[in-house]
Amino acid sequence: MPDLDPEDAKLVTLARSARTRAHAPGTGAPEGAALRDAEGRTYAAATVENGDPGLSTSALRGAVSAAVSSGARSFEAAVVVTEGLPSQADLAVLREFGVGVPVLLAGADGVVHDSLTT
Repeated sequence: MPDLDPEDAKLVTLARSARTRAHAPGTGAPEGAALRDAEGRTYAAATVENGDPGLSTSALRGAVSAAVSSGARSFEAAVVVTEGLPSQADLAVLREFGVGVPVLLAGADGVVHDSLTT
């Protein structure tokens, strides 16, 4: 992948930090996600897994929830630190706020290995 724009590199750092801070006993490695809204504000979240499925959420959905509850209405970019791919359902949630949002996928080491667009 080419060198990252400094603002996208910031999103990678935020997503990695959210993932690192996440407390996930008895589960696999959590995901971390970060978003930048159209105003340039950033939001980060990690996977939340709980015995109550109503409390569980993916990192990307958590970041979207934090952003929307803060007044964000559209997004410029997203990063997900994951060992796999975001689910189509997660991408659909992000797509509700705009088609064409770039989503960078990074490993735990922060290296971006793929990208997609909503």
